[in-house]
Amino acid sequence: MIHGLHHVALGVRPDEFDAALAFYTGTLGGDLEFSSRLENRPDADAVIGLDGVAARVAMVRLGGARVEIWAYEDPGFEDRRSPANALGYPHIALEVSDIDVEHLRLTAAGMTFVGPPVQVGPARAVYGRDPFGNLIELYQSS
Repeated sequence: MIHGLHHVALGVRPDEFDAALAFYTGTLGGDLEFSSRLENRPDADAVIGLDGVAARVAMVRLGGARVEIWAYEDPGFEDRRSPANALGYPHIALEVSDIDVEHLRLTAAGMTFVGPPVQVGPARAVYGRDPFGNLIELYQSS
């Protein structure tokens, strides 16, 4: 039985890990569940499907969901960012209570947005990127 979505993983460069953790816990207000370094862990290699993984990882709770931040050192990362129309998991959406306030606050904190929030049916939404290039949608239900 599937109980629901546990987390979404976001990749950052190794030199961005501390800043990403600060952004997702401080700026976005998430709660840090754990932060650790993986290395020489055959069990982790087996789960991930890669040999010789060396990475830093953290789990941040944002409301009822989690964001897992990964910074791979070995094997190296692929330097590409998903466009909004990519296959797979191109973005995460954060539900907010006041999209205009959050849009302004997060812009000041380093996020870049495609424009101002837009009314879409009964909701308002806008896409932006965190300071590390990951695509995030702000979503306000009416």
